[in-house]
Amino acid sequence: NSRGAASLLKDTIPVTELSASGPFEGHDLLRRGFTSVKNELMPSHPLELSEKNFQLNQDKTNFDTLRNIQGLHAPLKLQMELRAVKQVQRLPFLHSSSIALDTLRGNDECIGFEDILNDPSQSEVMGEPHMMMEYKLGLL
Repeated sequence: NSRGAASLLKDTIPVTELSASGPFEGHDLLRRGFTSVKNELMPSHPLELSEKNFQLNQDKTNFDTLRNIQGLHAPLKLQMELRAVKQVQRLPFLHSSSIALDTLRGNDECIGFEDILNDPSQSEVMGEPHMMMEYKLGLL
């Protein structure tokens, strides 16, 4: 009977092959959230695109100014530090404050919209920690 059980195990289909992929794949609500047609449309206002890229434009201006004042090495060093600080994060199911990134950009003493209305304890997105960690590691 043990031989029969082994042959049954060989004939089973792995779970990964059962998942749909390609153009007919279903939307995974647990990992990606609800879909919205609004996100797929063009910006509704001319300034919306500018506001989305505000931090990128601000960094570029600061790097150009720093290069003109101190030379080529200063923005390169700052970009290297920013890249290193962006990689440090908490586990996917915990909120990361990114205080080091705010300090490097000079935003640590500023109070903005996201500081008041972006409270992670009131977030609607919460998932199971084990599933989120397996997804981040590529096990799912």
